[in-house]
Amino acid sequence: MAVGFLLTLREGLEAALLVGITLGVLQRMRQPELRRYIWFGVTAAALLSLVAAAGLQAIGATLSGRAEEIFEAVTMLLAAGVLTWMILWMQRQGRRTQMALEADVQDAAQRKQSWPIFLIAFTAVLREGIETALFLSAASMTARAANVLVGALLGLAAAVALGYALYASTLRLNLRRFFQVTGVLLMLFAAGLVAHAVHELNEVGLIPAIVAPLWDINHVLDENSYLGLVSKALFGYNADPSLSEALAYLAYIGVLAAMLLRMPRRPSRAGAGV
Repeated sequence: MAVGFLLTLREGLEAALLVGITLGVLQRMRQPELRRYIWFGVTAAALLSLVAAAGLQAIGATLSGRAEEIFEAVTMLLAAGVLTWMILWMQRQGRRTQMALEADVQDAAQRKQSWPIFLIAFTAVLREGIETALFLSAASMTARAANVLVGALLGLAAAVALGYALYASTLRLNLRRFFQVTGVLLMLFAAGLVAHAVHELNEVGLIPAIVAPLWDINHVLDENSYLGLVSKALFGYNADPSLSEALAYLAYIGVLAAMLLRMPRRPSRAGAGV
């Protein structure tokens, strides 16, 4: 449940902030008649994201045995890759997103063009929606699907509530700190996906285990206990990993952390980190 909540809270809040920025620009420019095109775009993107999520689940349901394990490994590696790109992009480009978005909306509003307004909302929400569909599909392979779904719905509800409160100026949130904290959690989640993908590829013989198990600490924290399942879903915990699985986990964290530390840090406008 925790991983579903984290994923949809993070992605949902990003989408809500982008929609809020768009609505705010139209409100300042006194163009309320264009707001409905924002909601048309949001609705279309949400429906397409649901179709993508259903498609991933349908493909997985048709596979079994070796093919299913390979599909799960590929899905988890793809999700980890997208998460990595998202973390790096947010660190490098995210601070300029608000200004660029506001400029695009202002230009479209001045021209009274509805189609660009629709596309701005559609693409903003679709990006977050497709990412969320992929992440949740990968998460459901390491945790109970029902728990992931419940957590996702709760996270989405919290994201909508936070987004509305921020838009209505009833809440002040340190967005930079929020995205930093969730970014660290998502980095650990992505590392867990990489390690679990290697585990699946160990099972089908495509990647050698080298040493299996490297250790076994189920007597300390059973991976089938509640805390073990939560740790597995959030951080990729495995009580008895192979050597190649452990190396993949550590290598991912080490490489990504080094890339993030090498990135220049620039001062940012408040609220620009979306």
